[in-house]
Amino acid sequence: MSDDNCLFCRIIAGEIPATKVLEDDVCLAFMDIGPLAEGHVLLIPKLHAVTLDELPSDAAGAMLKHLPALVKAVQTVTQCQGVNVLQNNGRVANQEVMHVHFHVIPRNEGDAFKFNWPAGSYQPGRIEELAEAIKQEL
Repeated sequence: MSDDNCLFCRIIAGEIPATKVLEDDVCLAFMDIGPLAEGHVLLIPKLHAVTLDELPSDAAGAMLKHLPALVKAVQTVTQCQGVNVLQNNGRVANQEVMHVHFHVIPRNEGDAFKFNWPAGSYQPGRIEELAEAIKQEL
């Protein structure tokens, strides 16, 4: 299933060119044309799903099995010191293309890409309460 208005579905269909690095029946990996670093790659499922929770688990597993090799290839080729694997899920999480995708971003000491990670803490008992609720939802 695809969405005719989706940029990534149009890339999958061959309507928009992309510089591909990996493709099989369930996924496609290609170079990001607006990279945060040289070697920035996107990994997407061929099945259209806006957010990760909408993607069937079998499709997610078939796609994500390629992630370790893709990360290793990006690291080897770019000789980077590390890699961020980033998945933005929903507009509030900075998802810009409404099709599930994973960024593989090469990182080096002192590069321009920065995270704002304002770690917090829990009130006593709250972490256990949330954990139990999540377990029940699973």
